[in-house]
Amino acid sequence: MKIQGRMFMWLSAFILVMAVVYGVWSKEPVGTTALVMAFGLCIMVGYYLGFTARRVDAGAQDNKEADVADEAGELGFFSPHSWQPLALGIGGALAFLGIAVGWWLMYFSAPIILIGLFGWVFEYYHGESRTQ
Repeated sequence: MKIQGRMFMWLSAFILVMAVVYGVWSKEPVGTTALVMAFGLCIMVGYYLGFTARRVDAGAQDNKEADVADEAGELGFFSPHSWQPLALGIGGALAFLGIAVGWWLMYFSAPIILIGLFGWVFEYYHGESRTQ
């Protein structure tokens, strides 16, 4: 993770330089603001990756002598059949459509988002085991 953190920090430095150059050259506030916000996002991700890299074991990507097979293995559990991202996608699309069409669409998108979020969080929770 250390190398990814450094990459994001270098990217953030590049974006900051480009934001200054763009802001001085074009005098256009919207693009300059977008570049400054991209700089902030890169700093946040880079700091998080660097901070986390100090707390976890070094991965194969941090070792210059590592092979591809060194990183092989289980990465985690991923749900094979979940309908909750579809509900969140539909709710998010309606919410963003509400910004363009009318804020009244938020009344329909908020329950869909909440149902999708609640379902995703508690998808594999079935209560306490009652076997005795």
